[in-house]
Amino acid sequence: MPLLDTLVIALGLAMDAFAVAAGAGAGGRVAGRRGAFRIAFHFGLFQALMPVAGWLAGRSIAPLIRAFDHWIAMGLLGIVGGRMIAQSLRPRDGHEGGASPSGGDPSRGWTLVALSVATSIDALAVGLTLALIGVAIWQPAAVIGLVTGVLSLAGLQLGRRFGVRFGRTTEAVGGALLIAIGLRILVSHLAGG
Repeated sequence: MPLLDTLVIALGLAMDAFAVAAGAGAGGRVAGRRGAFRIAFHFGLFQALMPVAGWLAGRSIAPLIRAFDHWIAMGLLGIVGGRMIAQSLRPRDGHEGGASPSGGDPSRGWTLVALSVATSIDALAVGLTLALIGVAIWQPAAVIGLVTGVLSLAGLQLGRRFGVRFGRTTEAVGGALLIAIGLRILVSHLAGG
């Protein structure tokens, strides 16, 4: 898979983590640099591991569905992207970006684990998609994890400075990017390339 495509997928997937990190930063509940590192590290780690899990599952079923795998890839990326866009349009409950509603530090304990899983679930479907189209997972997983970690740190900083004004926009852009990649896979396969 070309590096540019991998980066586009990584950026699309990282938007949830970016939005959550921005919300946590805006809420002022992340304790210093260590807390920021914990959030970025965990978000990046989970975002790197989930596509690997999806890819492993997809490798076992890929031979059975090879004739229509491009439609499944488009469907999965379309669903994930559409869900991200829909979430960006929903009214929020006052805890923008998924920061901890309890008022505690979201960079600790089960709250951190829950946020890490919640922001990386979409990557599971992407890993499955990559298996279906025959892409090796290690480079994309590393790029996805690294991009997510960096954008999580950026989200925390921007959240601290600008609040959560742009969280919804980034989520919608991420969803649109995933849908565009799905369409590209479908068109490429149907065109014979």
